[in-house]
Amino acid sequence: MRSTFLLFLAALLSCSLGASAQLLQPKPAFTRADSLRGALTPLRTCYDINYYHLDVKLDVANKSISGSNLFHFTATQDFTRLQFDLFANLKVEKVEYQGKPVPYTREANAVFVTFPAPIQKGSRAEFRVYYSGQPTVAKNAPWDGGFVFTQDGKGKPWVATACQGVGASIWWPTKDHQADEVDSMLISVTVPKGLKDISNGRLRKTTKLKGGATRFDWFVNNPINNYDVALNVADYTHFADEYTGEKGKLTLDYWVLPENLAKAKTQFAANVKPMLKAMENWFGPYPFYEDGFKLIETPHLGMEHQSAVAYGNKYQNGYLGADRSATGWGLKWDFIIIHESGHEWFGNNITSKDIADMWIHESFTTYSEALFVESQFGKLAAQQYIHGQRRNIRNDKPIIGPYEVNREGSSDMYDKGSNLLNMIRTAYVPDDAKWRELLRGLSSTFYHQTVTTDQIIAYFNKQTGQDLTPVFDQYLRHSALPTLEVRFVEGKSEARWIANVPGFALPIRVRQKGGEYSTLPLTTSFQPLSLPGLTKDNLEVDTENYYIGVLVE
Repeated sequence: MRSTFLLFLAALLSCSLGASAQLLQPKPAFTRADSLRGALTPLRTCYDINYYHLDVKLDVANKSISGSNLFHFTATQDFTRLQFDLFANLKVEKVEYQGKPVPYTREANAVFVTFPAPIQKGSRAEFRVYYSGQPTVAKNAPWDGGFVFTQDGKGKPWVATACQGVGASIWWPTKDHQADEVDSMLISVTVPKGLKDISNGRLRKTTKLKGGATRFDWFVNNPINNYDVALNVADYTHFADEYTGEKGKLTLDYWVLPENLAKAKTQFAANVKPMLKAMENWFGPYPFYEDGFKLIETPHLGMEHQSAVAYGNKYQNGYLGADRSATGWGLKWDFIIIHESGHEWFGNNITSKDIADMWIHESFTTYSEALFVESQFGKLAAQQYIHGQRRNIRNDKPIIGPYEVNREGSSDMYDKGSNLLNMIRTAYVPDDAKWRELLRGLSSTFYHQTVTTDQIIAYFNKQTGQDLTPVFDQYLRHSALPTLEVRFVEGKSEARWIANVPGFALPIRVRQKGGEYSTLPLTTSFQPLSLPGLTKDNLEVDTENYYIGVLVE
């Protein structure tokens, strides 16, 4: 156990300095374009997307794309005007409704379509957008969005998309907001001779076209968020397997560069089935049996593209060969396979409505790494791994970002969020079977849904029978850690929490050195520590499982 008296400046003054630092931070300036991209205005909520048919042709030589997207939708209210999204560097050739062009205008990356007559609430309709241009080339995918144009080891084209955060409209016309996932989708991609496109879902048809080009039609049978839709083009080779999971046979398809086939077979065999067994155990059935599971080698590090997980970890364990936790446990498995596949449950199955709530994707998925470790190597190894994740935490700003402007919060959503979930397990659900039941219930309760932070917290409150809102609020909405203040006065000990959130309360595990832990419910008011014989010298607080500051006086 770490020493109780490991005091660091951020913990000592966690709330006073943390609150001051937040007040001193300059407020970000948001533009009209940010609001157009991030807000659910009536021009977006007036229609619910049912189906897309994205049909594009890739011109590798000119790094350009052309084609169309068909929007099938249901009107949620009467309207004559709606918004879809497409980056301004891509040209809208025309918008067609009932076989005829209709007028549209553009502002920033938003496009506004006006229909010739009102579309009635409850009716189903469709329009098609034709477009072309040179999409944004990512400078450092997947952290910035766009296309990746490169070559494989034999000099053949190798192309991929990655657009989380910046948005799918960076390369195709869509209603680019996470709150409205399309119910199903056909993805048709035409590529030059000698290349294959691997996209989401299942391959329905391959068509040879004049001039040697090939069109690949992929159908996604489940709801899918926009940034998951992916194009992966190369001279791929394929091998397959299957996994017998909780819902029966799950197809496993692997698409890799031919020169890496042998390495891929070894690495994928060592990681994929153990990952599926662990994730299904903790979170319930893989959410997309109908669409299968694919790993696709990509020229970027990786992304959680639904049923078509992008893999670029170079067939090695760890994170490009390194252990993010510095514990040794992270070198026993392939980080990208485990982490990006974990997103199939959190991010793809359960998707945040607003990108400000991306902690729902990243906190749970980062925590899933530890649960994988627990399944493979035991609970102590998992606790060590989670503790090691703290080395990546900055406590720089709140994990939840500003709403309605398409802006994420702190990158602490990964490792701080993982530590938060482990702490909730320790404090409120120490029974492993009940914790597993809670997590599996989370996946089934919000199956194929978009959600908010408030919904997730309400679920935890209901399942634990406790009000965990102040705990979630402290860790998600404030950068400062809560500090456990312990003081000894005339041979008696008492303690309280110092926190930003009014009403903050959290049971804490305390013991005399070498003894058994006692879990004590504490609030922001001083309360006696009912541990006879406790002194400054023999006090131990469980800072292994609690990510907190400790101040002893």
